[in-house]
Amino acid sequence: MEQAVEFLLTWKAVVVGVWLAAFFLGERLLPAATPPQDPRGGEARFGLHRLARNAGLWLGNVGLSFLFVVPVSLWAASVSLDWRPAWWSGWQGLLLDLLILDFAIYWWHRVNHEVPLLWRFHEIHHLDRFLDTTSAVRFHFGEVALSAAFRAGLIVALGVPLTSVLAFEIMVLLCAIFHHSNLRLPAWFERPLGWLIITPDIHWMHHHAVRRDTDSNYGTLLSVWDRLFGTKNAQHRRLGMTIGVERRVEQSLPLLLLRPFLSEERRTTPPLTPPAGPHARA
Repeated sequence: MEQAVEFLLTWKAVVVGVWLAAFFLGERLLPAATPPQDPRGGEARFGLHRLARNAGLWLGNVGLSFLFVVPVSLWAASVSLDWRPAWWSGWQGLLLDLLILDFAIYWWHRVNHEVPLLWRFHEIHHLDRFLDTTSAVRFHFGEVALSAAFRAGLIVALGVPLTSVLAFEIMVLLCAIFHHSNLRLPAWFERPLGWLIITPDIHWMHHHAVRRDTDSNYGTLLSVWDRLFGTKNAQHRRLGMTIGVERRVEQSLPLLLLRPFLSEERRTTPPLTPPAGPHARA
């Protein structure tokens, strides 16, 4: 069992790593939008500091994954309720699991926007002032831990096998990298694709620094849930729109890690020198 788990985790890391590298390179060769500029050093300085922040959050969560997320998922799979009928297995069982898990993560994402305590952690993902592949792995460790606990509850209650869990995690990462990416895509391809899955055109609106847009387009894999539950944003991505959180500014990595634990007053007080540039808020 341990060897099988190690093999699946290794395979997951390889697949996601190759996908991430391909999109990271592709969006730099064929970018859709131009990043903002740091007033002290232009676009290059902004990009370097931003990548360093995102990489720091991601590396911390890689460690957390091995120490907490994976063990919790393995434990949940080992104690899950054994009530599934025989037909809920094989390929049809896997497809049903993926559908149910995607439905559940839609609501989990939505709740993260609606419950103030959860938003404190999820806000760190949204404070990114630009979107590319690295945004897909930029999360506060608190949100990662809470998401792992939520997923464990689903695994136990639904008796989800480990293979379905790992398959879903791979699909979530691949789709997140895609819909956060800054890769230039032709509208004739992206718009029809958006009727099936979440695309950059859809998800960038979710990161627009206007709260009514931020609180829309919650889907992760399939785009049907937003249409069914009335959270589909009718607007399309505009490449010059401001990315981030309304009336909030990006912060350093140490402050991002501390931010969810600060008082509301300290969280709503921006730094003395907010970032400026073509994408900055007026």
